[in-house]
Amino acid sequence: MPLYIKSVEKLINEFRKLPSIGPKSARRIVYYLLKQTPEQVNNFARSLIEMKEKVRFCRLCRNISEGDICHICGDTSRDHKKVCVVEDVGDVVLIEKTGRYRGVYHVLRGLLSPIEDIGPEELGIPLLMERVRKEKVDEVIIALNPTVEGESTAMFIKKMLSPLGVRTTMLASGLPVGGDLEYADEITIGRAITDRREI
Repeated sequence: MPLYIKSVEKLINEFRKLPSIGPKSARRIVYYLLKQTPEQVNNFARSLIEMKEKVRFCRLCRNISEGDICHICGDTSRDHKKVCVVEDVGDVVLIEKTGRYRGVYHVLRGLLSPIEDIGPEELGIPLLMERVRKEKVDEVIIALNPTVEGESTAMFIKKMLSPLGVRTTMLASGLPVGGDLEYADEITIGRAITDRREI
C-alpha cells in the first residue's frame, strides 16, 4: 500500500525541489495546503502563475522587475556611478533594508563554478563590464558572501575591472568568513557597506 496518494506525493516532490526544503518541510507545506479552502489554494496557484508571467529580469542589472528596467535602475535620484555586485536578488533586498546604500546593483544570480559550468557569461559579467565603461562608473562594490566561491568570483571581477581603472571595493569586516548575507542582521550589513575596503 503506498504511503501517499499520487497527487499528494507529486506535490511533495515538487516542493522538495525548492532551496532549503527537505522532505519533512515539503510534507508540512502540502498538508497545510490540504487544510485550505479551494479558494485559498486557487489564490496561491494564481499568485505563482502571475509571478512567473509578469516578473522578468532588468536588462541593466539583472534584478527582478515587471518592466524592462527595475525600479532601482530607473530611479534618477540614485548614484549610477556606484555599482554593488551581489550574488542574488535577496541580497539586494538585504542591502536596501540598511538604508545606507544609494547606488545601483549588478545581480550575478550565482557564483563562478567550473564544476557546475557557471562562467562569466552566465553571471552577466560582460554586461557589468559594458555598463562600467558606458556609464563611466566610479566604484564597483563587491558584496559577495565570504566563501571560497564568493572570494574567487570577487577576484575574477577585480581582475576584469583592473584595466578600466575603476575603484573596486569589498564589504568590510562585520560579516563572518564562511557566513551568508541572508543570515546577517541589518546593522552588520550596514556597517559592512559603510566600511568597505579596496581589494
